[in-house]
Amino acid sequence: MTPRSPLGQFLGLPGWLLVAFAAAAVGAVASVEAAVFYAQLSKPPWAPPGWLFGPVWSVLYFLMGVSAWLVWRTPGRKQGALALFGLQLAANALWSWLFFAWHRGALASVEVLVLLALIVWTVAAFWRISRAAAVLLVPYLLWVGFASSLTWSVWQRNPGVL
Repeated sequence: MTPRSPLGQFLGLPGWLLVAFAAAAVGAVASVEAAVFYAQLSKPPWAPPGWLFGPVWSVLYFLMGVSAWLVWRTPGRKQGALALFGLQLAANALWSWLFFAWHRGALASVEVLVLLALIVWTVAAFWRISRAAAVLLVPYLLWVGFASSLTWSVWQRNPGVL
C-alpha cells in the first residue's frame, strides 16, 4: 500500500469521526424516547442521571473516531483491527435497539457483554498497531464495563418492563 499524503491522512480524520458518529446516529434513532423511558425505570442508587449519557457518549464516540483514524493512518496491516472496530460499533448501536426500542433487557444484558468482549479484542488489536489508539479506547472500555452492570441491574429491577 502506498503511503498517504499528509493532506490525505488529515482528511481521513473527519471520515473516521463520521463512521463513529454514524453508529451513534443509528443508536440515537432507537433512543428517541430514551429519556422518558429511562426516567420511568427503577434504577440502582449508583445509576447516573439520564442527562449524563449524551455528553459522555459524545466524548466516547469522538475518541473512538480518533482512535480508528490513528490505526488507519499507521503503515502496515490493519484490516483485521479495523474490521473489529466496525464490528464493535455495530454491536454498540444494536444495544440501544435492544434496550430502548425493543425493551429486551435480557438480550441487552447479554449483548452488552458481547460488546465488552469486542472492545477488549479491539483494544488488543489496536495496541499492536498504535498504543495511542488503544489508550484512547480505554475510557470507552471502562464506560461499557459500567454500562454492563447498569444494564443487568436495571433489567433485574424492571421485570415487567424489560
